[in-house]
Amino acid sequence: MIKLGDYNTLKIVKSVDFGLYLDGGDEGEILLPSRYVPKKAKIGDEIEVFIYLDQDEKLIATTLKPLAKVGEFAWLECAWTNEYGAFLNWGLMKDLFCPFREQKQRMVKGQRYYVYVMEDEKTHRLMATAKVERYQKHNGYERALDFSDELLRYLRENGGFCELGDKSPAEEIAQRFNVSKKIYKKAVGDLYRRRLIMISDEGITLV
Repeated sequence: MIKLGDYNTLKIVKSVDFGLYLDGGDEGEILLPSRYVPKKAKIGDEIEVFIYLDQDEKLIATTLKPLAKVGEFAWLECAWTNEYGAFLNWGLMKDLFCPFREQKQRMVKGQRYYVYVMEDEKTHRLMATAKVERYQKHNGYERALDFSDELLRYLRENGGFCELGDKSPAEEIAQRFNVSKKIYKKAVGDLYRRRLIMISDEGITLV
């Protein structure tokens, strides 16, 4: 059974001018376009690929590794928007859609947002949601630990620095990370105790 929005190990069954076809079982043959075909790949080999949907909503394979798969959280940059929602760059040719109903605030091109990657239950399309709370633990201590990982990821993806510190207004922290100041301070303390960050009057810096 094919896992959409995830990694699958599939057998190469056919070679064509524009790529390879992989055995997708009940889903039929799945194309791996030429640009992603490993040099020594041949019919009969098994290859690990990421499966998602192309522009025509057909299953397609790639050897690229997206920034997140279904069931994972990630900070993704908004690449463009239209009248239906926003499209986030997650490292693949086709951007990841985040409809307006799944946004906390209207997403803006060039800004990064913390989202959860999921498969829409009705359409079975891959999408992102910024309303991540329903997919996270709600215990305060566990939430702080979860956010420690989020904050660490944010620092790594944003030059290793965040200007928000213990004295920053709660509103700014909530707007940036959608957590309370209490959770933010606990996460900062956790990262500091783990010697992963330095704290100064200017903010926090990744070690």
